[in-house]
Amino acid sequence: MSPTIEVSGVSKRYGDQYAVRDVTVALGAGECVALVGHNGAGKSSLIKLLLGLTTPTGGTIRVLGEDPAGNAAARIRRQIGYLPENVAFHPAMTGRESLDFYARLKRVPTCCNDALLDRVGLETGARKHRIGTYSKGMRQRLGLAQALLGDPKLLFLDEPTTGLDPALRQGFYRIIGDLRDAGTTVLLCSHALTELEGQADRVIVMNRGRKVAEGSLATLRSLAQLPVRIRLTVPDTGFAALEGELTGIFGRTATRLAGGVVELVCANDDKLDIVRRIAGIGTPLDDMEIVQPSLDEMYAHFLRQEAAQ
Repeated sequence: MSPTIEVSGVSKRYGDQYAVRDVTVALGAGECVALVGHNGAGKSSLIKLLLGLTTPTGGTIRVLGEDPAGNAAARIRRQIGYLPENVAFHPAMTGRESLDFYARLKRVPTCCNDALLDRVGLETGARKHRIGTYSKGMRQRLGLAQALLGDPKLLFLDEPTTGLDPALRQGFYRIIGDLRDAGTTVLLCSHALTELEGQADRVIVMNRGRKVAEGSLATLRSLAQLPVRIRLTVPDTGFAALEGELTGIFGRTATRLAGGVVELVCANDDKLDIVRRIAGIGTPLDDMEIVQPSLDEMYAHFLRQEAAQ
C-alpha cells in the first residue's frame, strides 16, 4: 500500500535561512506519528508544506498520492483535517454556527454537526453561545470538531490538548484511537511529550529544520542507549542495610527518594543481571520497578547529540 504522506529530501528556505532541511519521512494509513521539537525546529513549516500552503525549495511531497500544492490541492484539502496551535473563530458566531460555516466550506453536510460536537465534549448549551464567551478549552474542542468534519483521511493536530482538563484529554485520545482504527493517518505536534508516550506509533524529532531521530519508543531507546533506573521500595528500617548490600555488590551508591524508594542507575544491558542479583539480597523489599528513559529524556539526548555534530 502506498504511503498516505511521502516526503523525500524536502527543504524549505527563506533567503539564506532553512526552515526545513533535507527531510525524508513517510506515514501510512492508520498511523499516529508525533512530530516533536522546540519552537523554531521546523514542525510548523513542515506542516505548511504538507498542507500545500507553501512549496518546497527542494525535494518532493506527495499527500494521498498527489502534490498538495498542485492541481489537485482543493480535492486533497477536503480530505484533510487541521487543528492549528492557535485556534481563531469569529467571536460573534455561536459554536454551532461556526461549525456549520466550516462544513459548508468543506462541502460536507451540516446534519451531523451536533453529534460531532457531542463527540468532542462541547455541551448543548455552550454550542448556542457566542464564541467570544468561550474558554480556551471550549475553543479547542470546537477546533477539534472543525478538524473532524468530513471524516478526513489525514489529520494534522498542533498542540491539540492545550486548555483541556485531564478527563477531556483522555476523551481526545480515545477519539484519536478510534480514528486510527478506522485508517486515518494522524500527525500530532505537541510539547507535552509525556502525553505522547502511550499514544504515538512513531516519534519524529526535529531540530533546526532537520530530522534528527525517528522511530518507535523502543527504537529511540535502542538508539539513545540511555541508562535505566531501578527503583526499590523498602521499609524505613531497611535502607541502610540495602545501601550497604548494593554498594558491596555493584560498587555504587543508591539514591534515596521519597516514600521509602531507593533508586539505582544502570546501563540498559545490565538491568536484568542487576535485578536477578537484587532478588538474592536478604533485605526485604516491598516493590521493584524498572523505569525506562522517558521521551523527554530521549528528546534532550538527541538534541545534545545533534548539537555536538
